[in-house]
Amino acid sequence: MRIAAQLQPQHGDYSELRDAAVRAEEMGVDVVFNWDHFFPLSGDADGKHFESWTTLASFAEVTERVEIGALVTANSYRNPDLLADMARTIDHISRGRFILGIGAGWFERDYDEYGYEFGTPGTRLSDLRDALPRIENRWAQLNPSPIRDIPILIGGGGERRTLRYAARHADIWHSWGRPDVIRHKCQVLDNWCAREGRDPAEIERSCGANPAKPESGDGYVEAGASLITLSFDGRDSWDLAPLNDWLSWRDQRNRQL
Repeated sequence: MRIAAQLQPQHGDYSELRDAAVRAEEMGVDVVFNWDHFFPLSGDADGKHFESWTTLASFAEVTERVEIGALVTANSYRNPDLLADMARTIDHISRGRFILGIGAGWFERDYDEYGYEFGTPGTRLSDLRDALPRIENRWAQLNPSPIRDIPILIGGGGERRTLRYAARHADIWHSWGRPDVIRHKCQVLDNWCAREGRDPAEIERSCGANPAKPESGDGYVEAGASLITLSFDGRDSWDLAPLNDWLSWRDQRNRQL
């Protein structure tokens, strides 16, 4: 079992956000995520907000052990070859701790205000399908190459396309929902793995959970998840106190294995 903290880069000052990443590592989390948006998703829609990838480069410098990444990068915002190069660079800054979290994108305001074509869910998923092999091919050409085989995390629960792309490319798959939803999605992913000739055990299953309800963890484990993410933002200065109970739960679960 692993625990991640998603530090949503909204409604606070950067110094507090940076310090939260350091505190999360000191507390013992396994992964620190942010997200890839240009505006807050909750609270004041025009509140303070910071860009994902420049923030991740900073996280790479101020932490030493945790893996880092975006949950998740919107594929539409960057050329796939450039994105691969950015990921390789942060992989080197972090000394091999970077996770490429990626999805098709969904938040229309980001697209409209920054001049990207929003399209339809279908066109955005097609773009993601085409981008993933380009990213992998670019990693093979870069000099220097990535320090490690950068894990790809694919976010989303679409059963016809997103989970199929996860079966082809993902090292980690992430989605949201109750344990029964996660259990069902894991089975769909297993079915796609069988069709794609992939061992489903190669894909770590990840989900989000309520920071205030560590008692829900057992249900997510039984559903198939082994990475659980708790989200925090700047409205309470990234108060990470709820992580303590989750980390104790994780350690107890792992001792039982």
